[in-house]
Amino acid sequence: MFTPKYPAPDQASTAPVPIVTTLGTTDTPTYAVAQAPAVHAPAPTPAPASRPSVHISPAGAGLAVAGGAAAVLIVGTVLVSMLLAVAITAASVAVCAVVIRSLLHHR
Repeated sequence: MFTPKYPAPDQASTAPVPIVTTLGTTDTPTYAVAQAPAVHAPAPTPAPASRPSVHISPAGAGLAVAGGAAAVLIVGTVLVSMLLAVAITAASVAVCAVVIRSLLHHR
């Protein structure tokens, strides 16, 4: 139940199995690896004679530019306001820390 079940290996996509042979008279074996058969890619298919293309009118291009500029301005405004909120929070925490320290120090 808890042992892994591996799928049967596909003969076309598996790595070649190394063949171990000893060459020469030395004590250390030298390894020779069997070469995988060459797999040829299929011939590329020719492109269709006419491809559909997108035609953008000058008004459409202007609208796309205006929309992109608006998106950049909105995202920039949100990021700057978040940075400002963090800065105001940090300043208020620092002021609170100074006030609490001065209250505790005078006793």
